[in-house]
Amino acid sequence: MEDKEAKKKKSNSLKSILGGDILATDFFRRQTKLLVLIMVLIIFYIHNRYASQQQQIEIDKLKKELIDIKYDALTRSSELMEKSRQSRIEDYIFHLDKWVSSFSIDERNQTMYAVTADDMLVRYNIKELLDQLP
Repeated sequence: MEDKEAKKKKSNSLKSILGGDILATDFFRRQTKLLVLIMVLIIFYIHNRYASQQQQIEIDKLKKELIDIKYDALTRSSELMEKSRQSRIEDYIFHLDKWVSSFSIDERNQTMYAVTADDMLVRYNIKELLDQLP
């Protein structure tokens, strides 16, 4: 019995652990399947954690891109709102009217186009319009 205890103490020494002799003991031989299962589960856990971190990085990147796009849409919406105010449209029409009136009738080919409220393009003969004026 003393020999077995001495052998057991000897087998649990640091040299036997580092040398790998501990893996040859009866306990480890009986639990080989359990140890392999535990190692597979650990590898699976590490892989899942890495994959979830990669997905989280992608989600953060997409959130930043979405915020940038929202701000860009807001900027464009405010620019459109500013350009479509009635006072701005009146200014555009006034300046356009000045520009059109600077041409002679011959240069305008005696034809004028207008867009109606229902988005129809209407063609007018300038001579006829001028004749209708009082």
